[in-house]
This record gives sequence, structure tokens and C-alpha cells, in this order.
Amino acid sequence: MASLGRRLVVEADGGSRGNPGVAGYGAVVRDADTGQLLAERAAPLGLASNNVAEYEGLIAGLQAVLDLGLAEMAEVTVRMDSKLVVMQMTGEWKIKHEDMRRLALQARDLQRQIQARAGTVSYEWVPRGENLTADKLSNVGMDGETVHRDYVDGDDEEPAPAPATAAPANAAAAAAPPAADPTFGEVRTPVSEIVLSTETTPTLEGSCKLVLVRHGVTPFTEQRRIDGRGGADPSLSQQGRAQATAAAGAVRALIERSEPSPVTVVTSNLARARETGEAIARALGVAPEVDEDWDEQNFGDWDGRSMEELVTEYGEELLRLRQDPDYARPTGESHNQLVERIRRALGRAVARGGTVVVATHRKPIMCVLAEVLGIDHDRAWSIATAPASLTALEVWPDGGVQVAFVNDTHHLHGLPRP
Repeated sequence: MASLGRRLVVEADGGSRGNPGVAGYGAVVRDADTGQLLAERAAPLGLASNNVAEYEGLIAGLQAVLDLGLAEMAEVTVRMDSKLVVMQMTGEWKIKHEDMRRLALQARDLQRQIQARAGTVSYEWVPRGENLTADKLSNVGMDGETVHRDYVDGDDEEPAPAPATAAPANAAAAAAPPAADPTFGEVRTPVSEIVLSTETTPTLEGSCKLVLVRHGVTPFTEQRRIDGRGGADPSLSQQGRAQATAAAGAVRALIERSEPSPVTVVTSNLARARETGEAIARALGVAPEVDEDWDEQNFGDWDGRSMEELVTEYGEELLRLRQDPDYARPTGESHNQLVERIRRALGRAVARGGTVVVATHRKPIMCVLAEVLGIDHDRAWSIATAPASLTALEVWPDGGVQVAFVNDTHHLHGLPRP
């Protein structure tokens, strides 16, 4: 007979090769105290989106707890790398898409069945690297295989215990996405692999196509000077104007290749972004709109100082700014404060629908990618976004987000360097 009051972990995931595309889910149940694997589930889903597949993984994991007879007084912690599913199941985000609403109701019904047995269910978002077992099983499902294994009461041979949060030594290989899509359509592609080949000709789909354009260079950029919100606010240099024109042509070409939709151009309130956005808006035949929440971070008393000066005079403080998301310079702004306003700006942009082009800055683009990819503050600094580069996201009706490409600079090839 199963013991009462057991602490359990459900690790669940799902994926879609194409979003929507060939989909599958994976889930495991573990003993939270020993890491012992108690159940494995995986199955194909046919044609579905990432988020639908993730919900199916959650449902399979909760159902496994009930099927194993372990729900009595159990403390169940669900761990997923889908922030969308976790936030919707905890009630922090609304569920608008009908398919998602239906699946969430199924998951909540299973949750109530566990609670009716005096159990509890809580949800925890984890980085993809801590959800590799479920991720691997979801790929098994996408490959068309079904897995249903239980390791309780001698049903099957029990595998060796595995820590719930430990990644296997070959984690990178286990988590590697399919290489068939050159634009890396799945959100969960590791940041180190989000690189757009200059040979690709991407197109965008989705209910909202978001194109983030970093501004062209200014005299401050060329002199390696810090340039944030609230500082000198320089205009584009001659080189920066050429970059803005090239970026405008690249945006226009991308939109012409993509699914037709209404186009909006939004810029930050800073001169260099406004001038870049104005070049893009002219190329597209629309009027730009200003949203100051897309401004660069305010660096306070460091604004206008060169990086060489900061390294020499403020070495420890500079390191702290990079490592501590709550650190802010006098009269300046912390990374977390920047994140909050970028979230607001991103929400407004996506709510517009259609194609939204945003002319903005390095750190705001970094914040958007970190948000949708679930990357922490320290890792986010690894994301490269060159001046006048293009980064694109596709947002789908079910709430799913795909990173189509990052740091595309092919349109700048042949321009003279400053």
C-alpha cells in the first residue's frame, strides 16, 4: 500500500516542431526527498502548438500522480519551464485562447481531485536546464512514440534514483533542438544557438510579429561612452544614419516576405532611436509613435563616461551593475526597474497585433529576450545585439511566443565601419 503524506515532484514539458507543428509531451513523477523516479509519460499529439503540448504534459503528470495512488495527503510540486502555463495555472495571467482554457480546466480538475484526497498542488517555474528529463520525453513524443512506465509497487523494474534538479552530464546534447528550422522557431532554443545565418531569408507569422531594431551608432557609441535615459541624448552620427537607412530596407524586405498584416512603428523617446524609427517608418509609409518605456536604462552619474574610465575608476561597481539586478547608480535606474517598464511596453506592443516594429536599445532588447526565453539576469548579458541589428519574435493566438531570429546584421554588410 502506498505511504501517505509523500512529497512529490511533477516535471512536465511539451513541444512543437513548427508551432503549430508535430507536437508531443513528456512528464515524470519523482519522490521529492529521494529523487526516485516513479513514473514516466510521453505521447505524440499530432499537429499542435508548444503551449497546448505543455498543458498536455502537465495533465499527464497530474494524472500519473492519481493513477499511482500517491495523491493521499501528498505535497505535489509541479515544475515546468513554461512561464505561460505556470502563471496561468497560478491565476496570475489570464487565459484567452479557447484551447488553452479547455486544457487548463482539465488540469484544474485533476488538481481538485488531488486536493480532495487532502493533497496540495503548487507550481514552480524552472529554467529549461532543470527540466531536461521532461524535455527529452517530449521529444520522444514528437518522434511519434508513447511512453507509459510506472515504478511503484513492483509494476516495472525501478531505475536508479536521480536528483530532481541535477542536469545530466550530456545535458547540452539531450536538450539540443532539431536542426531542421534555420530560424530556430521554438522558444526553448539555447541562447548560445540563437544566431541567424546571413544565408537565410526569414519570414514572420503569428498574430503579432514583433521586430526589435537597435538604433544606429552615435558619437557616444563610437567613443565607447555610456549613453542611457536621462543623459546627453546624442543624435545618430553619419555612420548611424547610414545604418538606420540599411535597417529600414531590411525591415521593409522582411515585412514584404511575411504574412500580410497592419504595420506599426514604435520608437523610444531618445533621439537615436527616434531617428532610426523615423527612417523605418518612411520606408514603410507609416507615421512613427513614441513610447518612452522603450528607452535605454538610466545609468545616472555614469552617463557620458567612457568604458575605459569606468573600468579604471569604478571596477567593482561596474561588476556589481552587471551582477546585481537591484543595483542602481545615483539618480539612475536598476536592471529590475528597467525590466518592469519593458514588460509594460512589450505588453502594449503585442496588444496592437499585426506587425509592430520597435526602434529601441541594447538593454531593452536583452530584457525582452530574457523574458520570453526564461533567462536569468547574468546569462542575459550573453545576448549580442549590434547597432542597427534586427531581432524578431512571433506571438501566437494561444499565447505562445517564438524567437524567429536574433541580431541579424546582414543588411549592414558592405557599409563602411566608423
